[in-house]
Amino acid sequence: QVQLVESGGGLVQAGGSLRLSCAASGRSFSSYTMGWFRQAPGKERGLVAAISGTGTWTYYADSVKGRFTISRDNAKNTVYLQMNSLKPEETANYYCAVGSTTWRLHPASFASWGQGTQVTVSS
Repeated sequence: QVQLVESGGGLVQAGGSLRLSCAASGRSFSSYTMGWFRQAPGKERGLVAAISGTGTWTYYADSVKGRFTISRDNAKNTVYLQMNSLKPEETANYYCAVGSTTWRLHPASFASWGQGTQVTVSS
């Protein structure tokens, strides 16, 4: 089983920045796509960003392109999400998830999830 622990959430003003971290346990961390999802009240969970095992490929939702950066440090079994210029509508619980060993980004491809970390952006 893979265990994921997110951290770095909190309260920020609109236009501010946060850096989320996700620490993973288990072997072969570098073999797996990792993703960040978010879910706001009353909305479905959506993929924000993803990164392939060695960082060769990345994906960003259109709404966050140019503002968010996903990265990973495989030596530390950790994936990050740098979020800049945050907007109030991005208030949500942010989840880290483990994907597959191939570039598959459908939610069903992410089998292991963290507990989430709350991000609140005030206006």
